[in-house]
Amino acid sequence: MGQRVVAGREVGGASGNVGVSGRTRMSGNARAAGSTGASRKASAPGGSTRRPGRRSFTARKGWTILGFMTPAAIFVGVFTYYPMIQGSQMAFRRWNLTNLTDTSWVGFDNFVAVFSDPAFYTILGNTLLWVLGSIIPQLIIGFGLALWLRRKFRFRGLYQALIFFPWAISGFLIGILFRWMFNSEFGVVNDLLQKAGVIDTPIPWLADPQTAMFAVIVANVWYGVTFFAIMILAALQSVPDDLFEAAALDGAGRLRTLWSITIPYIRTTLALTILLRVIWIFNFPDIIWAMTGGGPANQTHIVTTWMITTTQRGDYGQASAIGLIVVGLLLVFAAFYLLALRDKKEARS
Repeated sequence: MGQRVVAGREVGGASGNVGVSGRTRMSGNARAAGSTGASRKASAPGGSTRRPGRRSFTARKGWTILGFMTPAAIFVGVFTYYPMIQGSQMAFRRWNLTNLTDTSWVGFDNFVAVFSDPAFYTILGNTLLWVLGSIIPQLIIGFGLALWLRRKFRFRGLYQALIFFPWAISGFLIGILFRWMFNSEFGVVNDLLQKAGVIDTPIPWLADPQTAMFAVIVANVWYGVTFFAIMILAALQSVPDDLFEAAALDGAGRLRTLWSITIPYIRTTLALTILLRVIWIFNFPDIIWAMTGGGPANQTHIVTTWMITTTQRGDYGQASAIGLIVVGLLLVFAAFYLLALRDKKEARS
């Protein structure tokens, strides 16, 4: 108010007209009064202000949301959770196709049978090798492809489509294609290696226990690189260009920019992508089943292909027990993984 009065006097003094000064003071007072009144109207009782345009949650809106969600909940319950519960209770019963008249309760006998099988621990080691041997190359190659595709160059969209296309192909079909490629008699892999002078005689890739796992991992790496490239490229596109420009002005090289800006910025997406991919690879028997069927001598069996073999023997009870073991292992892994990520996040904060 004081400032407006002073302003009014200055206006009056400049024009040399007292009336102008008075009108200016009055108009200033009126604006101040109007502004005060408007602010009182905008203020809610008790001093809190109400945001314009914010709608309150009503019962009608709640019923509308419930109506839209109910069909999806019924669908998931009927086609996901009901079969899951039914399959879980089979793990505690004698369920064998050779004798369906006896489905009595056997408790943990199916689990004891699985853990007592000497092949189980070999298969568990194969599963660990399958996951680690697949995910590490997939992450490194996929990250490199995503960094390359982030740059602007001619026909970038075409290159992205060509790289992402394998993800649309069935994993079982990929397995069949790589089975032909690694065939010891007419496979293209042996042909190329012989022409390059790397080997003298064809290698029975899929029949030799020493090379069979390597062959199926190569196929899975080729197939899974696309997933990492898609996810990491999407995360990279959220990094502001200003950060890269600031790093370049500060003289940071490519490696320093990668470790200090790029990876910290997409850290959360990267961690969740790795978690999803580990679960996916653990439960991904398609390629192995198409290439080797778990052989030779169980050397390429992972837990999920072993479950398929058990199912084909007709022992659904033991196969269900293996399925529950897989769920338990993945839950334990996910819990420790997320706890480790949270501890690192708290340490940084």
